[in-house]
Amino acid sequence: MAQKEGGIVKKGHAESMAMAKSLLEEFELPAGLLPLGKVVEVGFVRSTGYMWILQEKKVEHEFKMISKLVSYDTEIDGYIEKKRIKKLKGVKAKELMLWPPVGQIKVDDPPTGKIHFKSFAGIVKTFPVEAFAAGQ
Repeated sequence: MAQKEGGIVKKGHAESMAMAKSLLEEFELPAGLLPLGKVVEVGFVRSTGYMWILQEKKVEHEFKMISKLVSYDTEIDGYIEKKRIKKLKGVKAKELMLWPPVGQIKVDDPPTGKIHFKSFAGIVKTFPVEAFAAGQ
Protein backbone atom coordinates (compact mmCIF):
# COMPACT_ATOMS: atom_id res chain seq x y z
CA MET A 1 0.00 0.00 0.00
CA ALA A 2 1.48 3.34 -1.08
CA GLN A 3 0.43 5.09 2.15
CA LYS A 4 2.71 2.81 4.16
CA GLU A 5 5.86 3.45 2.08
CA GLY A 6 8.76 4.66 4.18
CA GLY A 7 6.97 3.81 7.40
CA ILE A 8 8.42 2.59 10.67
CA VAL A 9 6.76 -0.74 11.47
CA LYS A 10 6.70 -2.61 14.77
CA LYS A 11 5.38 -6.17 14.93
CA GLY A 12 4.35 -8.25 17.91
CA HIS A 13 2.16 -7.14 20.77
CA ALA A 14 4.76 -5.65 23.13
CA GLU A 15 6.65 -3.62 20.52
CA SER A 16 3.45 -2.53 18.77
CA MET A 17 1.80 -1.34 21.99
CA ALA A 18 4.94 0.55 22.99
CA MET A 19 4.95 2.34 19.63
CA ALA A 20 1.20 3.13 19.78
CA LYS A 21 1.63 4.62 23.29
CA SER A 22 4.67 6.64 22.25
CA LEU A 23 2.79 8.09 19.26
CA LEU A 24 -0.11 9.19 21.50
CA GLU A 25 2.37 10.78 23.90
CA GLU A 26 4.43 12.46 21.15
CA PHE A 27 1.33 14.01 19.57
CA GLU A 28 -0.16 15.05 22.94
CA LEU A 29 -3.19 12.77 22.84
CA PRO A 30 -4.64 10.95 25.90
CA ALA A 31 -2.81 7.72 26.74
CA GLY A 32 -6.05 5.72 27.04
CA LEU A 33 -7.52 6.87 23.72
CA LEU A 34 -6.84 3.53 22.01
CA PRO A 35 -7.57 0.68 24.46
CA LEU A 36 -6.47 -2.09 22.13
CA GLY A 37 -6.47 -5.87 22.37
CA LYS A 38 -3.82 -8.21 20.99
CA VAL A 39 -1.99 -5.86 18.61
CA VAL A 40 0.05 -7.50 15.85
CA GLU A 41 1.41 -4.44 14.01
CA VAL A 42 1.70 -0.66 14.34
CA GLY A 43 3.15 1.55 11.64
CA PHE A 44 3.85 5.24 11.19
CA VAL A 45 5.04 7.34 8.25
CA ARG A 46 6.55 10.47 9.75
CA SER A 47 6.55 12.47 6.49
CA THR A 48 2.75 12.22 6.07
CA GLY A 49 1.54 11.42 9.59
CA TYR A 50 -0.15 8.23 8.33
CA MET A 51 -0.44 5.59 11.05
CA TRP A 52 -2.03 2.17 11.18
CA ILE A 53 -2.76 -0.44 13.82
CA LEU A 54 -3.61 -4.10 13.20
CA GLN A 55 -5.03 -6.24 15.98
CA GLU A 56 -6.14 -9.87 16.05
CA LYS A 57 -9.80 -9.13 16.72
CA LYS A 58 -12.23 -6.27 17.15
CA VAL A 59 -12.32 -4.74 20.64
CA GLU A 60 -15.21 -2.97 22.36
CA HIS A 61 -14.37 -0.74 25.31
CA GLU A 62 -16.61 1.25 27.63
CA PHE A 63 -15.22 4.56 28.82
CA LYS A 64 -16.96 4.46 32.19
CA MET A 65 -16.55 8.13 33.13
CA ILE A 66 -18.68 9.16 30.13
CA SER A 67 -20.70 5.92 29.71
CA LYS A 68 -19.59 5.59 26.10
CA LEU A 69 -19.07 2.27 24.30
CA VAL A 70 -16.46 2.41 21.53
CA SER A 71 -15.58 -0.28 18.97
CA TYR A 72 -12.05 -0.68 17.57
CA ASP A 73 -11.88 -2.77 14.38
CA THR A 74 -9.06 -5.18 13.48
CA GLU A 75 -7.57 -2.46 11.28
CA ILE A 76 -7.42 1.16 12.42
CA ASP A 77 -5.75 3.90 10.42
CA GLY A 78 -5.63 7.65 10.05
CA TYR A 79 -3.36 10.67 10.01
CA ILE A 80 -1.91 11.77 13.34
CA GLU A 81 -0.65 15.25 14.09
CA LYS A 82 -0.30 17.40 17.20
CA LYS A 83 -3.45 16.93 19.32
CA ARG A 84 -5.42 15.37 16.43
CA ILE A 85 -6.13 12.22 14.43
CA LYS A 86 -7.96 12.88 11.16
CA LYS A 87 -9.34 10.67 8.40
CA LEU A 88 -9.67 8.01 11.08
CA LYS A 89 -11.03 4.61 10.05
CA GLY A 90 -11.86 1.57 12.17
CA VAL A 91 -13.27 3.34 15.24
CA LYS A 92 -17.00 3.62 16.01
CA ALA A 93 -18.86 5.01 19.01
CA LYS A 94 -22.27 3.67 19.99
CA GLU A 95 -25.07 6.25 19.85
CA LEU A 96 -28.44 4.83 20.87
CA MET A 97 -28.77 1.78 18.57
CA LEU A 98 -26.29 2.95 15.91
CA TRP A 99 -22.52 2.69 15.54
CA PRO A 100 -21.48 5.80 13.54
CA PRO A 101 -17.82 5.85 12.49
CA VAL A 102 -15.52 8.40 14.12
CA GLY A 103 -13.66 10.37 11.45
CA GLN A 104 -11.64 12.78 13.57
CA ILE A 105 -10.42 13.15 17.14
CA LYS A 106 -9.10 16.51 18.34
CA VAL A 107 -7.81 17.81 21.67
CA ASP A 108 -8.17 21.57 22.22
CA ASP A 109 -5.03 23.66 21.71
CA PRO A 110 -4.52 25.66 23.87
CA PRO A 111 -5.71 23.08 26.41
CA THR A 112 -9.23 23.44 27.79
CA GLY A 113 -9.55 19.89 29.13
CA LYS A 114 -11.87 18.90 26.26
CA ILE A 115 -11.57 16.34 23.47
CA HIS A 116 -13.84 16.33 20.41
CA PHE A 117 -14.97 13.37 18.29
CA LYS A 118 -16.37 14.15 14.85
CA SER A 119 -18.30 11.63 12.74
CA PHE A 120 -18.18 11.51 8.96
CA ALA A 121 -21.72 12.94 9.06
CA GLY A 122 -20.35 16.05 10.80
CA ILE A 123 -21.75 15.29 14.26
CA VAL A 124 -19.38 16.42 17.03
CA LYS A 125 -19.38 15.05 20.58
CA THR A 126 -17.23 16.69 23.26
CA PHE A 127 -15.96 15.02 26.43
CA PRO A 128 -13.44 15.71 29.23
CA VAL A 129 -9.93 14.60 28.24
CA GLU A 130 -9.48 12.78 31.55
CA ALA A 131 -12.16 10.27 30.47
CA PHE A 132 -9.53 8.89 28.08
CA ALA A 133 -6.62 8.66 30.50
CA ALA A 134 -4.75 5.36 30.68
CA GLY A 135 -6.77 2.78 32.61
CA GLN A 136 -10.17 4.35 31.93
